[in-house]
Amino acid sequence: MSDIPLIIVTLAGTVLFAPFIAQNLRLPLAVVEILLGCAIGYWGILDENTYVSIVAKTGFLYLMFLAGIEVNLKAFVTMESSLFKRAVGYFAILYFLAAFIVLNFDYSIIYFVAFPIVSLGMIMALVKELGKEEAWVKLALIIGILGELISIVALTLLSGVLEYGFTLKFIVAIATLILFLLVTVMMFKAVKILFWWYPRLKQMIMPEQDNRDKDVRLSMALFFTMIGVMIYLGLDMVLGAFIAGMFVATFFEHKIELPHKLSSLGFGFLVPVYFIYVGSTVDLEALFSPEILLLSLEIVGIMVAMRITSSMIYLKKLGLKNTLMLAMGDSMPLTFLLAVATIGINANAISSQEYAALVIAGIIASVSMMSIIQGVTYFTLNKKQ
Repeated sequence: MSDIPLIIVTLAGTVLFAPFIAQNLRLPLAVVEILLGCAIGYWGILDENTYVSIVAKTGFLYLMFLAGIEVNLKAFVTMESSLFKRAVGYFAILYFLAAFIVLNFDYSIIYFVAFPIVSLGMIMALVKELGKEEAWVKLALIIGILGELISIVALTLLSGVLEYGFTLKFIVAIATLILFLLVTVMMFKAVKILFWWYPRLKQMIMPEQDNRDKDVRLSMALFFTMIGVMIYLGLDMVLGAFIAGMFVATFFEHKIELPHKLSSLGFGFLVPVYFIYVGSTVDLEALFSPEILLLSLEIVGIMVAMRITSSMIYLKKLGLKNTLMLAMGDSMPLTFLLAVATIGINANAISSQEYAALVIAGIIASVSMMSIIQGVTYFTLNKKQ
């Protein structure tokens, strides 16, 4: 207990000064937070503290909630068919390449999920850094949203197969997921009809002029309620947080300032703690193991090469430079790569060395891709000036 004041002060100082360090070094903020977390972990300050772990997990779920807020289903459903078809084609190529590599190069089954996995965590950090004006950033967000949903299903299937095998328990777990998704779709349709019949209800729930923060309170209630439902059903909490965000974005679009308010709370405190905590879990000594480091670089190389290949479907639309930027933007599946590693090691499907390699690969991919994107963006802006 005596270390708690030191932990609190260290986290507070890191959260406070990280933006200034990132600005001076011209590095993405998320990258700096991860690197600072690595240093804190190396010094043994956090030492797997339970309180920090809980706050970090909440930060990750809140990040997924913010990702859901980027998804207005009304706009998503009316997406151009050509854009949707290309996105589906992108993932078809990605998973085909993953299957080919796993079957022909003697990788564990978990790599079929690990190689093509997509996570919105770092993409959201990218959007926060660069905005959504660039066409490739918009596409990265769309692909990230679809990839997040596909990845959640893939993680659920992987976890079920490794834990239960192809047994009745596995079938029940998958049936629960499908039933929940169907109920969610029905709930969205029911709420849509309700607001169509009673349009003033939206204003009653979230009035335009509100000095009591009802919008934030309702958003937080939805966030924690959906997480509670996921825990009760034994499903991934990420899915609940994501759906809660989609609900807010879809039905309360009249509250234009709400996403900014919620984003400020997340990126001002909860999300930085998550990135710092992730960095603190990295065993820096593993970086000095040639075998682990080489395997990490191999994983990163395969992930990036797969995404460059898949992104070629957008070459005519974006041009070569932006197509490569899109590929790099989707090559940062830090959060879900950590989830795959955890599932794999708990099920004894991978060795401790592979676990370390997957974690380090997630860090290397996030740090390197974000830095390259930031560098190219900075160079392009200077060249225009």
